[in-house]
Amino acid sequence: LRSSYEFPAEAVRIDLSSGGVTRLPAPAERPAYRGVLERVETASVGGERVPGYLALPEGASAGNPAPLLLWIHGGPLGSWNAWTWRWNPWLLVARGYAVLLPDPALSTGYGQNHIQRGWGEWGNAPFQDLMAITDVVVRRPDIDETRTAAMGGSFGGYMANWVAGHTDRFKAIVTHASLWALDQFGPTTDAAQYWLKEMTAEMAAANSPHRHVENIRTPMLVIHGDKDYRVPIGEGLRLWYELLSKSQLAADENGETDHRFLYFPDENHWILQPQHAKVWYGVVEHFLAKNLLDKDLPVPDELGL
Repeated sequence: LRSSYEFPAEAVRIDLSSGGVTRLPAPAERPAYRGVLERVETASVGGERVPGYLALPEGASAGNPAPLLLWIHGGPLGSWNAWTWRWNPWLLVARGYAVLLPDPALSTGYGQNHIQRGWGEWGNAPFQDLMAITDVVVRRPDIDETRTAAMGGSFGGYMANWVAGHTDRFKAIVTHASLWALDQFGPTTDAAQYWLKEMTAEMAAANSPHRHVENIRTPMLVIHGDKDYRVPIGEGLRLWYELLSKSQLAADENGETDHRFLYFPDENHWILQPQHAKVWYGVVEHFLAKNLLDKDLPVPDELGL
């Protein structure tokens, strides 16, 4: 199987003598999408390379700059190196957004030092790398730096929560299946033995987003599935409670808030049912349009609101 960020995995034949690659017949052609993909990069605070991709909508220019979505990958050992239906930038590029897909410290594919820079210090080098590459991209004339949002799932959701507590540069933040209180997450995840390698009590105390909730003044969309055992639902519930009770946008006396919570009672760490994926994208589009574009798009009918 050949994988690319420009098309889903597809069966190919490789000629062992020449290395030539031939795409084999498939039930469907590659999905068509509008927009272009560019390589972007910058240097970290310490001078290390911070690479990424930038997906741009058609027509983005100095006269028509695109709002920017910073997408933070999960893992944390991972990379934006393949097509995904769960976090597919082209769906939002088609709506006129530019999507930045960076590989900060802890990302794979760039050598051991790139991983080691963020090991045990999630709120340090990975956060600095994300802000550094965002700084570079928003200076482009085809990007509107006044309309930006940060989004991530799993570790990317953790980092979205950390971003929310450490900067108010973004107009909206989407956090999916995210880690919130690390001392709570470590012993309750189904992969507790894995996290013990990196998440000491000291690391959890120093890098937990929940300790900075009082600084959050950006509207957040919290998304979580009840059957999530990788990042248990308690993380999302506690995040929601503390946003409404302790953040700068805490609920008023009538219970009103700019934060939102999308809850899936029968999904896990991933949103797998196709109709639920449509709801996911519909709610995300509604939330982004309201906070970045000052537009009131309808939420999906399935929500019954």
